[in-house]
Amino acid sequence: MDDSMPKLSFSQKRIAVYIGLPVILGIIVCLIIFGNDTRRFSALTETIFENELSGNTLNLHYTLAHPENFGIERYDAVLPCYSAEGSTESEQALSSYIDTLSHIDSDRLKKEEQYTYLLLSRFLTHAMEGTTFPYYDEPLSPSGGMQSQLPILLAEYTFRNVQDVEDYLALLDQTDDYFAGLLVYEKEKKQAGLLQADTSLMQVQEQCYSILSKEELEHGTHFLQTTFSERLDKMVAEGLLTASEAEGYLSENNRLLSTVMQPAYEMLGDGLFLLMGDGTSTPKGLCALPDGKAYYEWLVEKTTGSALSMQEIKELLYPQFNSEYAQVQTLLSATDDAVNIWLHALEGDSFPLSAPTDMIQDVQVRMEKDFPALPEAVAGGADLQAQGLAGASGLPSLALKAVSPSLQDYCAPAFYLTPPLDDTDNNVIYINEKSTPKGLELYTTLAHEGYPGHLYQSVYSQRSLLSGDADPVRQVLWYGGYLEGWALYVEFISYDYAAELAEERGDMDAAYAYTIEKHNRNMQLCLYALLDVAIHYDGSSYEQIHELLCSFGISNADTTRNIYDYIAEEPANYLKYYLGYLEILRLKESAKTLWGEEYSDLRFHTFFLECGPADFTTLTEVLGQY
Repeated sequence: MDDSMPKLSFSQKRIAVYIGLPVILGIIVCLIIFGNDTRRFSALTETIFENELSGNTLNLHYTLAHPENFGIERYDAVLPCYSAEGSTESEQALSSYIDTLSHIDSDRLKKEEQYTYLLLSRFLTHAMEGTTFPYYDEPLSPSGGMQSQLPILLAEYTFRNVQDVEDYLALLDQTDDYFAGLLVYEKEKKQAGLLQADTSLMQVQEQCYSILSKEELEHGTHFLQTTFSERLDKMVAEGLLTASEAEGYLSENNRLLSTVMQPAYEMLGDGLFLLMGDGTSTPKGLCALPDGKAYYEWLVEKTTGSALSMQEIKELLYPQFNSEYAQVQTLLSATDDAVNIWLHALEGDSFPLSAPTDMIQDVQVRMEKDFPALPEAVAGGADLQAQGLAGASGLPSLALKAVSPSLQDYCAPAFYLTPPLDDTDNNVIYINEKSTPKGLELYTTLAHEGYPGHLYQSVYSQRSLLSGDADPVRQVLWYGGYLEGWALYVEFISYDYAAELAEERGDMDAAYAYTIEKHNRNMQLCLYALLDVAIHYDGSSYEQIHELLCSFGISNADTTRNIYDYIAEEPANYLKYYLGYLEILRLKESAKTLWGEEYSDLRFHTFFLECGPADFTTLTEVLGQY
């Protein structure tokens, strides 16, 4: 094992800018009692879909390119600011949804509706169980909090028309209230004895002061200025804006960044500083908190979509770790020069391909035999096709962009932004040049984020949903283990692709080394998943984790501290990836047993893509019917 942190990535579809629950503004007072179950179910799902999206313009914009085609014709541009009253209303709405759903006979629904009913029922029930933990969520974590994610979402906010520009500026104008709400939540967390550690608060504070600096704004070089200008230039070129209108918007953007958003960041940073001192000095596991174990169990199921108990999860992880460890040891013992061969092959310049586009194209060719072709793009169905709004068939476009220097310290090495449901032709993968992966690592990272990873899975699922009878409400149900488990599953497959590529070039040493690295990374992520459970459920201290990591050759104190702190600050994150991956393997074995000689990887991958995103309990139940 190398003495370093593993690469991480995240996919951003709908950022949880509210606290703990789906963003729901309206409360269902009643639904029409009369009428059949199908009509009542459709009314319910339409209400949930509209309330979830109209109450959060960022969610709306990143979910739908043309909301008017989905019944959302009028809405106010809004960031959902936290308040205790709003949280109570959300809980009441959730209870009302569940009650309404319980009075619908699912046996009277169509097959596709029954599947949505099952998903929705489990999703809402589990969300309701989470309302007993009102202050355990952390929207301002150092590694992935809204202080660093919000600017990325704003920078990638697509301008399709003038209304989008107006909405964008309206959101900027609300960032002071939004951050003020988050600060209120942090104060309430402190009163509840659940505030994050001082060292974590200090990191977030530093980010608040550096992400949106006065100096960059004064020079006009901040990425929220440059990206805004680039988007307006495109609109002018397309005839959607005049040059004078664009100038007016540029001036307003600069004013809001300097007078609203930048002071909002400073206010948040100052407020977090005042909260320090009364809590813990360094991060600790959730089990150290009141009801922390119960919350962790709930969080793991929510995050991973797995219903396994903590004991069952351990019984899954330990044998997996031992198996991967044995694989690495066997491979390393195959030749006396194994370590040198391995390390040399990991050097970026030694990989057969260097350009990211070449790597993506190579994976696309190799995956053809085992993965289904992407469905044809349909931007909202037959009615939209008649209006000329349907997307082109075939592979969607992909842009590779660099993370802004202002955000490099707070972002993963790479991440993918999922496109709207009705605009899957335009996709972006960000590469963090400060921690830019090279060679094999870049190849497998692009497989994780692109093909056959997040991009491929997201586009497949969204096009399938629009072209079939699936209810759009499924777009607001989030299944982290399904998404990240799939990306990790195909990432490991891409190591095999890399070995094939090396063999085709006659470099057997490289192929051998790539196989070692595949099992090394698998073992490493399994170890971190075990540490997640050890820290948050079993209460392992930093000293115990340091000693364990030393036994695997990770002995640098700064590194072990960083590993411990990251896992303590991001509970269940590694399980989202690794337990999701293991659940896919379990599902795959079940498919082999059920289908016998009719099994193929192509059939299994098609099943998984067409039935998801979903929780693994539901996927297991429908497997036998596929």
